[in-house]
Amino acid sequence: MNRFEPSQMLKSLPRQFFAALVARAGAVAAEGHDVINLGQGNPDMPTPAHIVESLQLAAVNPLNHKYPPFRGHVYLKEAVAEFYLREYGVELEPEREVAILFGGKTGLVEVVQCLLNPGDTALVPDPGYPDYWSGIELARAVMEMMPLTAEQGFLPDYGSISPEAAAKAKLMFLNYPNNPTGAVATADFFRETVQFASDHNICVVHDFAYAAIGYEGQRPLSYLQTSGAKENGIEIYTLSKTYNMAGWRVAFAVGNASVIESLNLLQDHMYVSLFGAVQEAARTALLGPQAPVQANVARYEARRNVLIQGLRSIGWEVEAPRGSFFAWLPVPAGYTSQSFADLLLDEAHVVVAPGIGFGAYGEGYVRVGLVSEEARLAEAVERIAALKLFQPSGV
Repeated sequence: MNRFEPSQMLKSLPRQFFAALVARAGAVAAEGHDVINLGQGNPDMPTPAHIVESLQLAAVNPLNHKYPPFRGHVYLKEAVAEFYLREYGVELEPEREVAILFGGKTGLVEVVQCLLNPGDTALVPDPGYPDYWSGIELARAVMEMMPLTAEQGFLPDYGSISPEAAAKAKLMFLNYPNNPTGAVATADFFRETVQFASDHNICVVHDFAYAAIGYEGQRPLSYLQTSGAKENGIEIYTLSKTYNMAGWRVAFAVGNASVIESLNLLQDHMYVSLFGAVQEAARTALLGPQAPVQANVARYEARRNVLIQGLRSIGWEVEAPRGSFFAWLPVPAGYTSQSFADLLLDEAHVVVAPGIGFGAYGEGYVRVGLVSEEARLAEAVERIAALKLFQPSGV
């Protein structure tokens, strides 16, 4: 059989970090070990029943067996606008300022193809979601990294970006609540972002994947709530985390009309929108009862507290995340993020994501997902304690 050589574009793509992580954990599990996987961001709770029932009813409707409109059903875009007005007080024009996406990841990769030419510059958070890099590589564009440090509250310092880089940049990725650090954005930071983007004619792409997940009564802010944000930016919102719909692959982009038109145009050439029944279920999620969302957040907060209090009790000095369902934990002295993650997997059979997989400034940390029940998180703490890497409190 002939073997056809993949394109140079495919060869240039970044290594799929999470695929390697899954394979490594799977190999240990295949040896018969009970592996506690805290390395991924896959919600472990089911989609709320009323959303599933909406899909079931819509799936038997023959109208949904036909091609949907290329740019999605108007009713879903209207539901998005109603949702944003209800949740954030942001007014959107459904046909001009909403694009339906095949999941948030797809939109994050597509928007780069829409706006950047080979050699153009994108400002990218470090550490950050690795698929930002994928879209930039596909466009043959250039990344200028924005360090996220604990000293800055894991927010980029625009004053540290060189004038040359700021002048060349055409696009900037932000993501709050943040993956992997769990940090949240402030209103002042978003106001500073609008000003910086306006001064340099940069399109802001705010990845709002963890929009619903804020702790201690603090509601995460939408970038579009900031005065002037729609002039220079869009927000990408996925239903994956808010409604436990990761496998449904439904999301949307909202904001600047010119960027939304570009996304729609690109997708005109790639898809014929989402299955109509999924669009009906998405409308149900956005406009239906929101009590399951609140219960979801409460569950993640309880898990966060079990994990953080447990780790502090064994002497690991860690900070509690303020949003997302991740904790960002400093590794003990003498370890890299990779060597520490390997130790936890090999000796404690606990999977965590090494920070270096999220960028150079992720070194020195591991990311832990709150996507297991409290009992499993407590057991993970016990297994880590047995390695005697930390000095327990009170000793």
